[in-house]
Formats: sequence, C-alpha cells, structure tokens
Amino acid sequence: QVHLAESGGGLVQAGGSLRLSCAASARTFSSLDMGWFRQAPGKEREFVGIVRRSGNIYYADSVKGRFTISRDNAKNTVYLQMNSLKPEDTAVYYCAATTNSYYPYYNERQYDDWGQGTQVTVSS
Repeated sequence: QVHLAESGGGLVQAGGSLRLSCAASARTFSSLDMGWFRQAPGKEREFVGIVRRSGNIYYADSVKGRFTISRDNAKNTVYLQMNSLKPEDTAVYYCAATTNSYYPYYNERQYDDWGQGTQVTVSS
C-alpha cells in the first residue's frame, strides 16, 4: 500500500495559479502511474490527468492547456500546476496511484491508493 499526501490547495481568484504536490511513501515510486482527480460539491469525482511510469501524460479536456502534471521520482512527488483557474475548477483534488492496467487510466477504479485530498477554491 502507498501512502499519499496532497498539499498546496487554497483560495485563489479566477485567473490565478496554484501548484499542488502529492508526496508518496513508496520505494518503487517510479513504477507507479500517478493520477489526479477532483470532486466538486454535489458531483462525482472526475479525472484530471495522469503521468504514467513511462512519462506519458494525459489530461481531461476541461483542463488541457491550463494544467500541467509533472513528477520527480527522486523526491517521490507528483505535481499539478494549475494556471488560468476558473470558478468551475473549485473542488477537492486527490492524487492516486496504481500499478494496474485493468481499467482505463481515467477510471477511478484503476487506482489502488488515494490521498486525503486538498481543497481548491477559485473565487470569481
């Protein structure tokens, strides 16, 4: 089991930026696919993006061009840089980890371990 801890959330005005971090307690961090999801009030959790162990990165259409995912295997950390934030980006953001490939990467069932989440609030 991998322990994940997100940080970096907060309150920001529309158009602003935030960078989330997710630190993982895994000695084999480089072998993990690391995903980001978010859940807005009253809505289902949705896929934001993923950085795979191969280095390939994929984004949801809603954040493409505004959000950037990166990873630092030496620090066991994955990042989510969020620019041009909109009020509709307000949500709890979660990082997740997996070594599986049973489901598509955008499906939350693909992931075995989850962080506790960090709140991002974008004011208009």
